[in-house]
Amino acid sequence: MSAQPTQSKTIRAQLLSAMKDGEYAACQRLPRENVLAEKLGISRTQLRDILASLEREGFITRRHGVGTIINRHVLNVQTRMDIEVEFLDMIRQSGYEPAVASVRVSEGFANRKIAGQLQMEEGAPVIRVARLCTADGRPAIYCEDVLDKALVRGSYTIKDLKLPIFHFLQQFCGVYPYLDLTDLQPVVADAALAEIFQVPMGTPLLHMDEVDYDIDGRPVFCSTEYFIDGIFRHTVMRKKL
Repeated sequence: MSAQPTQSKTIRAQLLSAMKDGEYAACQRLPRENVLAEKLGISRTQLRDILASLEREGFITRRHGVGTIINRHVLNVQTRMDIEVEFLDMIRQSGYEPAVASVRVSEGFANRKIAGQLQMEEGAPVIRVARLCTADGRPAIYCEDVLDKALVRGSYTIKDLKLPIFHFLQQFCGVYPYLDLTDLQPVVADAALAEIFQVPMGTPLLHMDEVDYDIDGRPVFCSTEYFIDGIFRHTVMRKKL
């Protein structure tokens, strides 16, 4: 039997922590699979699934006859753009104290761009959630998420939308984002963004235009994100296939 998703995530997080600054922090390799599985209290099949996910993300390399090598040059990267991380965790990983400074929720209608991204009719009802996250009190990330209102089941409150959008989608829409496609480009702050970030107009920002899909390839929400310069160092890992 495979490990439950929550259990796998917990064990995966434990292993990452152990490799970064725990009992394997000074090791070049992880213990043999049978030893590691016993220490973690799981089967070797469950362990292999977890190790496979860590290998896909570059944290380890498994080589026949050598063992499971810990890739410290990958572990030491603060922010990975190729791995989905919630904003507050991203800020925390970069060495700052994260907070959500504001959340603004509104209902509206899909314009042509959003209708195309979410594969819905132009003018159909949508929910917009705008968040400003801070790092040590400084505005760091501004994000506007948009989702099809027809996905929402039952009533919700502003409190429900203060959590990361992934939690709302799972709890109120029965939707589980699987992957996203994101366009990146440098922009400069216009008057509105300058006020949000409390910086002069023309300040450089990183802009991400994201669409998230479920495992069946259906778009579930789109997001416009802005990151201030000087807080994050965004790194992308690319493997040779």
